Amino acid sequence: MIILKANLKYNVCWFIVMAAAFYLVNILVMVGIIDSFIENMLVTIWINVILATGLNLIIGFAGQFSLGHAGFMAIGAYAAAIITQQVDTVGGFYLSLVVGVIIAIIAAVIVGIPTLRLKGDYLAIATMGAAEIIRIIINNLKITNGPAGMFNIPQFATWPFVYITMCVTTIVVVNFINSRGGRIIMSVRDDEIAAESMGINTTRWKLAAFVLGAATAAIAGGLHASYLQTIAPNDFGIMESISILIIVVLGGVGSITGSVVAAVVLGVLDTILQDFGTLRMVIYAVALILIMVFKPSGLLGTWEFSIRRLFASLKRRKV
Repeated sequence: MIILKANLKYNVCWFIVMAAAFYLVNILVMVGIIDSFIENMLVTIWINVILATGLNLIIGFAGQFSLGHAGFMAIGAYAAAIITQQVDTVGGFYLSLVVGVIIAIIAAVIVGIPTLRLKGDYLAIATMGAAEIIRIIINNLKITNGPAGMFNIPQFATWPFVYITMCVTTIVVVNFINSRGGRIIMSVRDDEIAAESMGINTTRWKLAAFVLGAATAAIAGGLHASYLQTIAPNDFGIMESISILIIVVLGGVGSITGSVVAAVVLGVLDTILQDFGTLRMVIYAVALILIMVFKPSGLLGTWEFSIRRLFASLKRRKV
């Protein structure tokens, strides 16, 4: 809350921009330009934005190479599915999101305390293993219907709710990055030994970023389950974690703006290529390879769009 107040003027500007975009989409839906097919594409993009910004916080800003994002997404998805099937109300859906976040935070703490002492490839393998453990547990529980998955999940995640949730989670992540805590985790990323010598508890701050990223993944998982109404354990395997990682790397590791742009580009590209059948994945892969060859730092690198800098630039021009 303190962080949000400190950046109140800029947060209000972002809320105005997001509200304008919301009403634009709503008008396009009302006049029929956005049909169910395009709506599905937009919702998928917005869920991917939530996933990518959370993972970028862990990888790009905290410097921890995690491949366990799909596991936390699975926790949120199954929490939403199980609770809303028992409590088929909007309140039940909100409760399911909260429960999913709480369980994901507990799991992130359990996974993070031992694994975040590792670095690089070792950390990636450890988090990937943790995600697989979560998936296998879900695969063998009766309450989750095992490998058959869950069907006929009540649909409470409408496009307005997904959009608003995406806006809120993105603003929370960005405000955290621009806070004292965000500056600390970036100092740990740049030089952990120097940060530790200054009295910073590096493990605690890396864990804080990991937990916040896991919480956003659980929210995205809950929205995914409620919108699609069908989930299965195989939806949250290693390939899902890699898909989220691709968005982060393509947009630029350390750029929230880049994650949003990459989620939009890949979402639109994936939708356009659906008519190509099996050739779709080949074209998709070639497009990714070309982008990474000619722009290895990602589409935006570490560049961020900043309203603060925009205001400062306008002030200088007036002077």
